[in-house]
This record gives sequence, C-alpha cells and structure tokens, in this order.
Amino acid sequence: MQTVNRIRTIRNAVLIALATFGTAQAGTLTIESWRVDDKTLWETVLIPAFQKKNPGIEVKFAPTAPTEYDSSLSARLAGGTAGDLIACRPFDVSLSLYKKGNLEKLDGKPGMEHFPSSSKTAWQTDDGKDTFCMPIASVIHGFLYNQKIFKDLNLQPPKTEAEFFKVLDTIKSNGKYAPLALGTNDQWESSQIIFTGLGPNYWHGEEGRKALISGKEKFTDPNFVNAFEYEAKLGKYLSKGASSQTYGDSQNQFALGKAAIYPAGSWDIAYFNDNSKISMGAFPPPVPKAGDKCYISDHNDIGMGVNKKSKNKEDAYKFLAWLGSQEFADIYTNKVTGFFSLSDHLISVKDPVAKQMIDWRKSCSSTIRLNAQILNRGEPSMENQLWNVNAQVLNGKLAPKDAAAQIQAGFAKWYKPQQ
Repeated sequence: MQTVNRIRTIRNAVLIALATFGTAQAGTLTIESWRVDDKTLWETVLIPAFQKKNPGIEVKFAPTAPTEYDSSLSARLAGGTAGDLIACRPFDVSLSLYKKGNLEKLDGKPGMEHFPSSSKTAWQTDDGKDTFCMPIASVIHGFLYNQKIFKDLNLQPPKTEAEFFKVLDTIKSNGKYAPLALGTNDQWESSQIIFTGLGPNYWHGEEGRKALISGKEKFTDPNFVNAFEYEAKLGKYLSKGASSQTYGDSQNQFALGKAAIYPAGSWDIAYFNDNSKISMGAFPPPVPKAGDKCYISDHNDIGMGVNKKSKNKEDAYKFLAWLGSQEFADIYTNKVTGFFSLSDHLISVKDPVAKQMIDWRKSCSSTIRLNAQILNRGEPSMENQLWNVNAQVLNGKLAPKDAAAQIQAGFAKWYKPQQ
C-alpha cells in the first residue's frame, strides 16, 4: 500500500512539474519569418528593446530560408507547430492564410491605429473589411547615381523625361561609363523596377491601378502604352550584352564605378553601403513633363500577423502593439536600411540615401506594384508575362504597342471586368 501511495505521489509531482513547465514555455513567443538576414538584428536589438518594456516575455526569432518559407510555414500551420507571430508576405500569399483560418483579424487591436488605410492594402480582404497583418515596412523604387561621375560630367539629377534622356546622352557620348547599370537576363528587374517603377507617373499611380481592376482602363490605353514607350527608349542606354547581364552583374557594375545610374529598389542601398566605396545619391522616377504630379512605387513588403492557434495570444498582442510603436518604427527603418516603416510615426532616417528616398513621400503619391493585388490570380500569369514582355521591350525585341496588346490579351482571358 505504501508503495502504491508513493507511486501516486511521484506521479502527481511529475504531473505538477510538467504543468508548471508548460506554463513557463507559454511565455515564449516564436516569430516566423523569411528574413534570415535580420536574425542578428532581432536577437541583439529588437527583442531586447521589446523586453525592456515587457520583462518576462521570452521571444525567439526563427526564420526560414526565403525560398522555403511559404511551403514550410503552411506545413507547420497545418500541423499545429507554427510560431505565434507570422511574418506576412504582401497580398495573395497572406490572404490565402487568412482565408484558411490561420491568421487572426487585427482590426481595432492596439498599434493598428498608427497605420493609414493605404498601408494596410497588402494585408486586407479584397473588400477592405478585414485586416489580418500589421504593416511593417515597404520598399521604394527609383534611381541611384554616382555623384562623382555626375560632378565630373557637370550633370544634375533629372526631374523630367526630357532631362533624363539628356543626362543619359551625355554619359553615353562621354564613353567612359555605362549610362545604366541594368541587364535583362533575370527579367524581374525589367518589370518590378523599370516598368512598375517608372510607369506610375504615366498611369497616375493608384488611379490607373484601380482602373485596371475595375475594368475602366486597359493595358492598350495610352497611359500604359506610354510607359512601355518610355521603357523602350531606355533600352538604348544599356551595356552591350545586356541580355545576358544578371542582377548581380548590374550591382557589381555600379559598385565598381563603371556605370553612372542604377535603377534601384531601396533595399539595394545596404548592398552598396557594404560592398562599394562610391558616393551615391538618389532621384525619383522623372515625370513626363515639368509640373506633372509625381508618383512612386512604394511597395508594401512585409507585415506581421498572429497565428490563430497561438497558445499565447495575450503576449502576442503585446508584441504586436510594440511593433506599431514609434520605437520599433525608428529602429527598423534605421537598422534595415532601405525598408521604410509604413506607420504614421515621424521618423528621423539616418542613412543619407535612404532619407532622400523616404522624403519622396512628401512630394509624390505612393502606389504599389501594378499587378500585386488581384491581377495575378489567373492564367496566363501576369507576373510571368510582365517579366518576359518588359525584358523584350528593353532589348528592342518587342514594340511597346505589341507589349501592351500581349499583356492585355492574357489579362482578358481570365479576368471578367476586362472581357
């Protein structure tokens, strides 16, 4: 009998210990992300800053390689082993997670009040009624330029299309430098940086993007054809062999001072800060003519959601509230150079080139990449078509009107408002 009682006592002690262990572990938040490069920043700066305000909450940053993130995250969510906080890609990937019941609705949660409606677009249902991820940061598209080359050739950053081509002609006639550090081998730069970076000045940003979604405008309308025509003219300023030049080749070309202008995403700033000694400046996509309103591709890139099956939602929401704070916006914008907070907090940006780019928001209207919302849901894939078509336009292999007709034909095959 004594042996039985002793066994019961030991068993109860073990159960109590296990229960206590489980409770302790519930205080650990795990963050899922594809931003492997940010691991040190989270562990040494961001998480300690949060814990200073929220002592006792353990946080673990557990990133997955970008190419594996979507599939492995889906598997962990399905198996109930995913983290408490989920880094959200923009638009359909995260929308799919929400529709499957993986993410909490965040409207009205603490911290969300600091984000204007435009910054939430990437993480809302199509009708805008449900927001399922807190916006964190965007990337901005424009041009970086070598300040020494511009000074040597007595050039100023161009503001209009005509000024831009004069600058490019001067650099080309000088013969010492490539006017544009740009290749078409990888194709994505042709579409995401050139076409959807320059194009908003022609289709008037959100106005044109929404007109495609509603069916009021087509790719064969002048606003869109004109953007392809502008792009075609730029093709004359690429290096010989541009069709086999990769993204990495273009980065090296500019970093080594062999090209004067680099069509950029703001994320490139950090690369050149780390891998080049050139002095850089930045200018926004030049407008068609003097006095025209300017638009920039200010593309929502990363957000954060709460796993609906998290066992520690109370702490997850505390963390989310901190992500919406001035403190986080300041740290993230200044430590992850070229990624800009989407909040309404006023931020003092320390990197001079990043500051130039974020300041464009003061004079230009922001829009997102043209086909990012809704327009990528059918076959043929508009994203794939845009990559291919824009590379051909830059290479001089496809006329602007034919490029527009090709995209429109593919679009109309599956999208009812365009039929």
